[in-house]
Amino acid sequence: MDVLFALHTYLWPVFIAAAVFFFIWKSRSKEHEHKFGRLPPGPAPAPVVGNFFQVYLKEPYKYYLELSKKHGCIFTLWFAKTPVVVISGYRALKETMIGMGNEFSGRANYPLLMKTTNGYGVLVSNGERWKQLRRFTLLTMKNFGMGRQTIEDKVKEEASYLAQSFSTFGDSAFNPGNMINKAVCNVICSIIFGQRFESDDPQLNLMLGAVNGYFKVLSSPLGQAYNIFPKIVGLFPGHLHDMLSKVEEAKGLFKLEAEARMKTLDPSSPPKDFIEAFLLQMEEEKHNPNTEFNFNNLLGTTWGMFSAGTETTTSTIRQSLLLMMKHPDIQARVQREIDEVVGRDQSPSIDDRQNMPYTDAVIHEVQRTMDIAPTAVPHKMLYDTEYRNYLIPKGTMVLPLLSSVLSDLELWKNPDNFDPENFLDENGRFKKSDAFVVFGMGKRACLGEALARVELFIMFTSLLQHFTFRATQPLEAIDTTPAICSFGRLPRFYECYTVHRT
Repeated sequence: MDVLFALHTYLWPVFIAAAVFFFIWKSRSKEHEHKFGRLPPGPAPAPVVGNFFQVYLKEPYKYYLELSKKHGCIFTLWFAKTPVVVISGYRALKETMIGMGNEFSGRANYPLLMKTTNGYGVLVSNGERWKQLRRFTLLTMKNFGMGRQTIEDKVKEEASYLAQSFSTFGDSAFNPGNMINKAVCNVICSIIFGQRFESDDPQLNLMLGAVNGYFKVLSSPLGQAYNIFPKIVGLFPGHLHDMLSKVEEAKGLFKLEAEARMKTLDPSSPPKDFIEAFLLQMEEEKHNPNTEFNFNNLLGTTWGMFSAGTETTTSTIRQSLLLMMKHPDIQARVQREIDEVVGRDQSPSIDDRQNMPYTDAVIHEVQRTMDIAPTAVPHKMLYDTEYRNYLIPKGTMVLPLLSSVLSDLELWKNPDNFDPENFLDENGRFKKSDAFVVFGMGKRACLGEALARVELFIMFTSLLQHFTFRATQPLEAIDTTPAICSFGRLPRFYECYTVHRT
């Protein structure tokens, strides 16, 4: 009797607790099934870690391409306990990113991006904040010469400085990467700060060091692991924290520039740069309690413009020169077209592009084969959305697999090789392609596309107008595959020779 009393007295709380736990577990399972039960199919996730160990962190987009062959144009992965929907193929991407742009245009809470911006700025924001900042940024960049002669003159100036830098090496081999980086960076600086920096300026080197470190971590297995397990990976010291510290230093320079301008800001005078334009908007809306024009969004937006605008264009120009060395016949044909249309005595102009179809095709093919952002910056569902008989819940992260379009056998003449003919018709004229999605698709497409196109054309043609690029190794030994293939595909560093064209 005593034993039964003891069991009744001491074990009944255990039974109740177990029953409560079971009830909660069943409720959450039903809630989970209700919320995620109609997601697209995908590989079975493991407990806790999801598909983490199935994704090859050095080249995750290749794993996604393989899954698309098995599961079709839409499938689901699990990053730990978080579902991620991947959309593959031109038709599906057009239907979602453009046809259902309102639903698919959110920005996902990607931990590393959020860590460096605290959720502020046009790149990572959503809702009214994003709308206000995007509208302002596009208008301001247009006012500062985007698509006009003003910005073209700035790019020509930096292209001229870059050619002068290359000339100093004579017959010696050199690494062009750092000089290209500074030239591209100075174009962005002319917009953000209203000035360029000398190549040995410590502020310029600090900002570039932050950008280079940022993209190196962002596109590394470490960065991918942080994005899946931020709390755990963030506990360990090392490259991640070094990078975050440098980014904060760079943003500190932006803040100092803004504070200095605040002291002399004249609302009656037109702004001289992006920072002043933003500060004037802050002043204009200072009594608006719902304004998004504040220091946090200024720093977040300028960092996004500076980092993305510098790294992507720099990498593309570096890759273009490497491919010219790998394909000297293509390099020679580009130079013949430059000589015929531009000549040797005047700087190439963006207006020359329409008369240079082969050069235009080469630049596009560099971008296509480079595939610099295989999955773009992650999107987020803004509403519960039905698509192809699946239900994608509000808040779900979505990865647009741009690689699936850029390498599609049905969309390109020769997708597996570097071949400018992919952008030429049977008469040798430049042929546009809707499948050229390197700048993304829909409402979240790259804000700096117009600037990037001007920079790539003018800097590429200016360099090949003055120099022939030669490799330091046999052609068959030149490796044009990227050095890093994760969030972004970043090219290898290399040395080269330049032969001055006389």
